[in-house]
Amino acid sequence: MAKKRGQNEGSITKRKNGTYMVQLSVNGKRVTKYFKTKKEANKWRIDTLHKVQRGLFYPGKKITLAEYLEEWLKARQGSIKHKTLFQYRRIVEMHINPILGKIKLNDLQPSQIQAFYNIKVESGTGVRTVRLMHSVLHCALNHALKLGIIYRNPSDAIYKPKVTKHEMSVLDENQVKALLIAARGKRLEVLFKVAITTGLRQGEILGLKWGDLDWDTYQLNIKRQVQRVPEKGLVFSEPKTAAGKRMIVLGPDTIMYLKEHLKRQMVEREFKGAKWQDNNLIFPSSIGTPLDQSNLNRQYKQLLREANLPNIRFHDLRHTAESLMLKQGVSVKVVQERLGHSDAGLTLNVYSHVIPGMQKEAAQKMDEITAIYEINELIETTEGRNGLQ
Repeated sequence: MAKKRGQNEGSITKRKNGTYMVQLSVNGKRVTKYFKTKKEANKWRIDTLHKVQRGLFYPGKKITLAEYLEEWLKARQGSIKHKTLFQYRRIVEMHINPILGKIKLNDLQPSQIQAFYNIKVESGTGVRTVRLMHSVLHCALNHALKLGIIYRNPSDAIYKPKVTKHEMSVLDENQVKALLIAARGKRLEVLFKVAITTGLRQGEILGLKWGDLDWDTYQLNIKRQVQRVPEKGLVFSEPKTAAGKRMIVLGPDTIMYLKEHLKRQMVEREFKGAKWQDNNLIFPSSIGTPLDQSNLNRQYKQLLREANLPNIRFHDLRHTAESLMLKQGVSVKVVQERLGHSDAGLTLNVYSHVIPGMQKEAAQKMDEITAIYEINELIETTEGRNGLQ
């Protein structure tokens, strides 16, 4: 006989075979579950009621993957950036739901997920996009696992497609000079100087404000970035990673360039008058607002053509800066800090192509050291012999 409880508290009934049946009403639907002992039954009943009160319980056998993912996306609001949430939703609506969305959450099998990834790759979807689908699905299913909706994550058993690593594109010393010569006299001349001397990300450069620069110590504080967010436009946001908030030191030549840039900007502000929207940005648009990345990229590509340089991405200037620093013998730790990587291992992994050249240089230097030592030893030996005569 079922033990009577308060309204919406559920019931526990002992069955003829000695097991216990728990029944709950969730959102107007009856949820039934069976247990070997009354203690287990009551624990599940209490835990489930708590989840229902917090809006964290879904009747797993009934809900489809699409229905669960919608609830999961709503739950992520406020815990991740708007742009990231928008990207997750696009992945779910454009890729996951059309193929897997109608499958009941508890019926989802690893083989179905693997087939889904294979279909995407074979249809021409980029490997990075497929791996992003996996990240979104795996994260969502892990949450379902923690909530007790499912008892295993079916995406754990999946083989993800491998990303083919492409050789990094960088400019050498002469090409860097050619780019900066082509930029002379251009409105954004100093922006390219800063990009190459610091290795900042494009969004970080566009988010720099004059208040971030200490003219006396040459210190530049990276506190924000400019991003284009769907439905919101260009916005200021936190740096990409926790290590992205950092301080770097500029060289005296870069400081001199920035002083001249500020003078020109003051003239520009006065000329624009009421049209100028002051955001105190170091590299704003022609009316003071955050500079659109597409406009910057267009000007950058034009410079590459004028300088007869390879058609590399703006982001490759970041790779160029760090490669040049490593080749100049700058400490990996310092390069890591300027780059904003969380650890030096990542820096070495990304710029491993530089290491062979550094190895050769190190070998040559060690040869020079030992050669000098051998000459000194020879001189000392000869002088010693002469002294004995």
